[in-house]
Order: sequence, then structure tokens, then C-alpha cells
Amino acid sequence: MSVQRDPAGMAALSICEALLLALHDSDLLPEREIVGVLRDAAATHENAHGPQSERQLHTETAKLINEIILGGILVRRS
Repeated sequence: MSVQRDPAGMAALSICEALLLALHDSDLLPEREIVGVLRDAAATHENAHGPQSERQLHTETAKLINEIILGGILVRRS
């Protein structure tokens, strides 16, 4: 994963991660539902249209979300 240099994006990612962890820890959403939310988010970016520069950003965003899913970053913490 590349080094992120967008403070707003990093803040949004951290907030979403905290919210998903809280939902999981409170037994409000099981892991499979959290993964489903992430897959839906990735699919939205994978299917985005627009100019090449925008599509490239969406492709990179989908890749990051899929890496989070594969790594289990959100639901498997110590």
C-alpha cells in the first residue's frame, strides 16, 4: 500500500474504521456485514465513470478498499 498524503482522506478512513470497529464490537454488525459494506464501497468505485483522471482515482480507491478486505484490517485487531 502506498504512503497516503491526503489528510482529509486519512481522517475519513480512520473515522470509518473506528465506526466499523464500534459496530462490530457492539455486536450491531457481524464481520460478514462489514465486509459486505466494504465490498459495496469498492464496487461503487470499480464501476465509476468519468474522465480518465477520475477513473484512475476510483480504481486506486477500489484497490485500497479491497486491500483492507483482504488484510482483515478492520475486524481483526489485537
